[in-house]
Amino acid sequence: MKPSPTLEVTALANALKAQGVDVIGFGSGEPDFDTPAFIKEAAIRAIESGKTKYTPVGGIPELKKAVIQKFKRDNSLDYRLNEVTINCGGKHSFYNLMQVILDKGDEVIIPAPYWVSYPPMVLLADGIPVIVETAEENGFKMLPGKLREAVTDKTRAVVVNSPSNPTGAVYTRSEIEEIARVVEDRDIILISDDIYEAIRYGGADFFNLANVSEEIKKKSVVLNGVSKTYAMTGWRIGYMAGDSSIIEQVETLQSQSTSNPASISQWAAVAAISGDQGVVAEMVRAFERRKDIIVGCLNEVPGFSCIDPDGAFYVFPGVERVYAMKGWPRIEEKYRSEFKSSNLSSYLLEQAKVAVVPGIAFGSDNHLRLSFATSDENILSGIKRINAAVQKLM
Repeated sequence: MKPSPTLEVTALANALKAQGVDVIGFGSGEPDFDTPAFIKEAAIRAIESGKTKYTPVGGIPELKKAVIQKFKRDNSLDYRLNEVTINCGGKHSFYNLMQVILDKGDEVIIPAPYWVSYPPMVLLADGIPVIVETAEENGFKMLPGKLREAVTDKTRAVVVNSPSNPTGAVYTRSEIEEIARVVEDRDIILISDDIYEAIRYGGADFFNLANVSEEIKKKSVVLNGVSKTYAMTGWRIGYMAGDSSIIEQVETLQSQSTSNPASISQWAAVAAISGDQGVVAEMVRAFERRKDIIVGCLNEVPGFSCIDPDGAFYVFPGVERVYAMKGWPRIEEKYRSEFKSSNLSSYLLEQAKVAVVPGIAFGSDNHLRLSFATSDENILSGIKRINAAVQKLM
């Protein structure tokens, strides 16, 4: 098992900065905004009132109720208390789910490009990741026919991440309904990873797998959290909703591993989910401005081709034409990775002092991932550096 490449790139960039190197980092998958004041104040009140003890393993009732209200408010979905659980971050939610639903040899269908941790967490549960390739011309979305071809008697679950990390793809209602139809008559769990739900652009609508029908809702597990929506990555609060038997198993596992999420973080999450959602809209407006800047700048870099994401805060530019430039062989010779995107990332870090994540980490060696959860100035300066470094390969 290898370390998470996104965290590794961010740590490397931070280490270089600590040494005085002027590095611009596009690796981090977290908003650069501070957690809103009213959320921090709720945490302070929790500390001052002594809410610093163990809580129920699956979270305090107040947070479960806030999550239930959120699903009703934002998604028109109804859940009971025993159908919701609170975990130590969105990553923890997916990890727990894999541990309780998979037996050795069970298959999980994952569209590529994918979030870097999906396949490793399937492997850690003795499952088998089955990767379904998507195409840029289809907006990096899994087609129903491709899904149908991938389903076998060993398929236990299908993952849908919309908006997507790393591509920013947002599935439409009709596309979600087509995916659901492929598996509606099979004993397959549909996993809807909605962690970037609130971060969408250009009026892109959000539609959840669990909204398709009551029968599809029964076989769906919805994952979400406060990290991306409220700039609360360090607070470590994720949550899931689904069939009560799965939720019960997750809480049993959690009781023997992490126990409850941090009590103070839970009270902060209650405030975040139940409070003024205008702070989210402000962040999304800033992200959309940055998106427009970075897409425009990247499409001016020789050999780069960047589509406009509909959600999340990443771009996933294609760089295959860079590999055909006359200076590319010396890059391959110097860095010697078996993956071209890793070689290009190493070159950009050394030559341009810019940290990006190689696309191979997400299942596509012909791409790079850049986070635009950073300032306008960093975006403009960083892409200018990338442009200059690539020019040297022509």
